[in-house]
Amino acid sequence: MKIIAFLLLCTSISVYGQAQQDLSHLFDSTGPAHPKVLYTYKGTRIIMGHSTDMLRKHELDFRVDHRFGDLAGEFGGAKTFYGIDNSTDIRIGLEYGISDRLMAGLGRSKGSGDQHQLIDLLVKYRLVEQTQDSHVPVSVAILGTAVMSCMTSEEDPHKAAWFGDASDRMSYVAQGIVSRKFGNKLAFSLSPTYVHRNRVGYTDMNNLFALGVGGRLKVSKRIGIVAEYFYPFRSQASRDYYKSQGITFYNPLGVGLEIETGGHVFHINFTNSTAIQETQFIPETTTSWLQGQFRWGFNISRRFTLFGKKDWKK
Repeated sequence: MKIIAFLLLCTSISVYGQAQQDLSHLFDSTGPAHPKVLYTYKGTRIIMGHSTDMLRKHELDFRVDHRFGDLAGEFGGAKTFYGIDNSTDIRIGLEYGISDRLMAGLGRSKGSGDQHQLIDLLVKYRLVEQTQDSHVPVSVAILGTAVMSCMTSEEDPHKAAWFGDASDRMSYVAQGIVSRKFGNKLAFSLSPTYVHRNRVGYTDMNNLFALGVGGRLKVSKRIGIVAEYFYPFRSQASRDYYKSQGITFYNPLGVGLEIETGGHVFHINFTNSTAIQETQFIPETTTSWLQGQFRWGFNISRRFTLFGKKDWKK
């Protein structure tokens, strides 16, 4: 999987150096400039996954993402203060806008699932940006993420957290994100996703494709309702085996409220996924909304502008 990491890096570099010029010839005309659609979403995330929105050049984004325990069901309710006593995952990260099209980030998360103590490195590049006159009808971005577990290896070689060598600690995500804003209130996104985990449990899938769907409904100038859903294409044989072991996989679904206050973007969300990383919540969600196994959480984004003046366009 070193090859995948290398290809992701090469893709980001080559796209940044060549696609910007090529795509400008493809979508730009010799006539007046086509005004671009601003803020399809209020941040770089929808709930669990990424949006096509980017950091501006020289913007630094400090992020805190948190997921609590089950709100209801067997492990929720008043005895756990409706999940607040049982934090399932937390991520703290820094992300930086290298240009208006290219951003990179580094984060550390607790992890939820087989592997814990995760460090992630991400690169996201926006290929094209939707224009108000639909000359360019959609925004398109690509994302590459590498995740490494720093936990102590398990002793059982059949477990996903047993690491024979350093490469077993690695997992990767490659994702395309396509979004469109309809008028001033509604946005919609599709996110075809590929997840590769170097080390998985017995009969689990190293490679998994998924399709994400997301949306935003603007309520006021600073408030929006967001929703997101991922459908992992897990094989029936894998589902049947894990079901025989008492494990049922569910598709991640989240809904939330997006609030912007100046340089802050604050999400209050509810989701059945316990994890924050795509390498975990897409293939490993085993909690169900219908059984009360959903949780509330929050995402906080605080942006700072470095090496230049802040230019907030409302």
